[in-house]
Amino acid sequence: MACHTCTSSQAPIGAAGVGRREFLWRFGGGLGGIALAQLLGRNGLLAGTLSVTRGVLGGCLHHPARAKYVVQLFMSGAASQCDTFDYKPDLIRLNGRKFDPGEKVELFQSDPGAIMQSPWKWRQRGQCGKWISDLVLHIGSCADDIAFIHSMVSKSNVHGPATFMQNTGFILPGFPSAGAWISYALGSLADNLPTFVVLPDPRGFAPNGPANWGCGFLPAIHQGTMIRVGRPNPIADLFPPASASYIDSRSEADGHDVLEELNRRHASQRSDDSRLEARIASYELAARLQLSAPEVMDIAHEPQSIRRLYGLDGKATADFGTRCLIARRLLERGVRFVQVWSGADNGFPRRNWDSHEDLARDHADMAAGMDQPAAALLRDLKQRGMLDETIVIWTTEFGRMPCSQGSKGRDHNPFAFTSWLAGGGVRGGVTYGQSDRWSYKAEVNPAYCYDLHATVLHLLGIDHKRLTFRHNGIDRRLTDVHGDVIRPILA
Repeated sequence: MACHTCTSSQAPIGAAGVGRREFLWRFGGGLGGIALAQLLGRNGLLAGTLSVTRGVLGGCLHHPARAKYVVQLFMSGAASQCDTFDYKPDLIRLNGRKFDPGEKVELFQSDPGAIMQSPWKWRQRGQCGKWISDLVLHIGSCADDIAFIHSMVSKSNVHGPATFMQNTGFILPGFPSAGAWISYALGSLADNLPTFVVLPDPRGFAPNGPANWGCGFLPAIHQGTMIRVGRPNPIADLFPPASASYIDSRSEADGHDVLEELNRRHASQRSDDSRLEARIASYELAARLQLSAPEVMDIAHEPQSIRRLYGLDGKATADFGTRCLIARRLLERGVRFVQVWSGADNGFPRRNWDSHEDLARDHADMAAGMDQPAAALLRDLKQRGMLDETIVIWTTEFGRMPCSQGSKGRDHNPFAFTSWLAGGGVRGGVTYGQSDRWSYKAEVNPAYCYDLHATVLHLLGIDHKRLTFRHNGIDRRLTDVHGDVIRPILA
């Protein structure tokens, strides 16, 4: 048998301390090594490495999937269910009378006022005849594609913990978001875009800030990538600052090559630390994003009909409409999970859905920007044949009270609120659960975020009880130890 003589001054193949990964970087070299590792990683052949492309399930789903993508529209501040989708004739009939549900009512920051009817008219929409408020008349026009869940319940009436709960399944910080779990499970469908993208409200962050789309204890690569639409540099540090005139494309590429080599040597000796692995992957992705991100953000060539559909020329709708349109473009290019936020932190005048003082004024402002673009996204996905494989979620952290706060506002209500789903595998034109006559408490089929998350995972081909990650001796799940698939809303 012929022998191979190693002429390298480095340790020969098979010598102590030289693993397969180190071999690849020593002998694959530079861009060739990167390409080789990517190919091996895509097929799960890199020792000690989880393929981000394939995800932890390795392409083997628990059951056939009905959808591939998710877009979540999050109404930060608590959008009122009894002014949007949860029609209660008794609030109209008994408007102005004492609110007496037959028990003591404890509110977040007020005493119960009188019963307060919605400032908006209600009409039956679609073939299903769903009663929906004029506040969201554009979404109402899509009622036949939507499954409404009127019995959602939160475990907190405080914005921060409740927002965590709807995103991560827990009211405490430190847990992975739903988008991170889906990235971990399924991996990427795009080589040049992140798996999980977040489009925050340009007015500011919701309570908890970027922790709402964090990866918690999952490998760091699965956290959401934030794109600040409308800013000169939508992705932080994607391009060198204008002041760094000494950096040109050649020097930047050379710098990347050196950094990659140093990082790989460092990582080869620390295979159990996901932070550097995530940083390396983010640098590699950033290099590809320099080409792909400007293209996906460039909506100049979208036809005028699409611009009108999303309301891009309207003052109220331009921002949320642009972000919904970019969400569609991201989905088209293989991004698994896109989260679009409506509402920032608490400030005055109100810039979120937290309408304590004047609901008619503040909800009108928020809905004016959200309603048309959200409906446009549904219609656009449907006309492109994408809605069949995309789950659209509309949600908020909790609801609002059916009685007044002061004379014009509504206080927090964690006991009943509405979320809705549309798209891949979802039955349209149906309602699940029911709140009481006031829209005060869930009365029929109470549902928590665990049930909504279990349903979304099910539609993606994932059994929520089998998607786990060992952390501190516990097999953690997105749904904790709870959750049932909401089967009546499945097509």
